[in-house]
Amino acid sequence: MLREILDGGKAALGGWCVVPGSFTAEVMARAGFDWICIDIQHGLMGQQDMVGMLQGVAATAVPSMVRVPWNDPGWIMKALDAGAAGVIVPMVNSPEEAAAAAGACRYPPEGYRSWGPTRVSLGVPDYGPELANRSVICAVMVETVSALDRLDEIVAVKGVDAVFIGPSDFAVSMGFPPRSDEPEHRRRLEAVPAVCRSHGVIAGIACGSSELAARWRDAGYTMLALPSDMVLLRRAATEMLDTMRR
Repeated sequence: MLREILDGGKAALGGWCVVPGSFTAEVMARAGFDWICIDIQHGLMGQQDMVGMLQGVAATAVPSMVRVPWNDPGWIMKALDAGAAGVIVPMVNSPEEAAAAAGACRYPPEGYRSWGPTRVSLGVPDYGPELANRSVICAVMVETVSALDRLDEIVAVKGVDAVFIGPSDFAVSMGFPPRSDEPEHRRRLEAVPAVCRSHGVIAGIACGSSELAARWRDAGYTMLALPSDMVLLRRAATEMLDTMRR
């Protein structure tokens, strides 16, 4: 289902979870997002929280991804065994690192994922290596100048389904503040979707606002992550308080 949504060619809007808890994850999923990401890298949850949040999202039939803490095969396999439809792997800077991430996502002969589908196979009588390899999404994060310089090589790696841009880390890599909107920063990121399309790879990006999401959608990105649950909660509370205190 996640592959169908992301391969559809239309903008797929993702909800981002950094607050631990199955209920908050379910609330985000029921808001109407096309997909949900549980962020283990910068979120405040651990492995057990992740499992409960995957269960909460599963109650809504919205597909879920996990951003793992690092390009670590152990974490990638744990997330997939727990039921994630795909993973987002941070700080991938070379085709070799991309190949390692893609290999951890797939069973032999396409990769080196270990067999042990603890939760993901529940209710799927025909679950097996071939089905899993066909349906999983491996999204590698390009977040540095050195990675973007090798984007064409990274997207050519077999098993890489999506490139997910981290604009803030990329800005820092360029020597700019995290929330920079420097022309050169914007120019380089606007060139990403065309490179991805040339290899049949999905172009994704983290968006700090609906305005930025619209900008990157118009630039050709189709996997759009909207602000996190924490950001949305803080913004709504701040706006309400500002309105009442004026």
